[in-house]
Amino acid sequence: MLKIRLRRMGAKKSPFYRIVVADSRAPRDGAFVEELGYYNPTTDPIDLKVNNDAAAEWIRKGAQPTDTVRALLKKSGAIQ
Repeated sequence: MLKIRLRRMGAKKSPFYRIVVADSRAPRDGAFVEELGYYNPTTDPIDLKVNNDAAAEWIRKGAQPTDTVRALLKKSGAIQ
């Protein structure tokens, strides 16, 4: 099963996340199929950029977003 989830990047205590489509069995920071955008919670206001068309297409194909990513996709307008 494919998941749309966050991949942690950045330095220690300074997280930066990429939103990726990955196999649910792959490790959090392991192999992924496609990168859909990024999320930086440390800036004020938060920095969020998502390719809405690609995210909607992956959801149509059956990829399941995690709870956090679902909230971010709603905020960006990719899903209702």
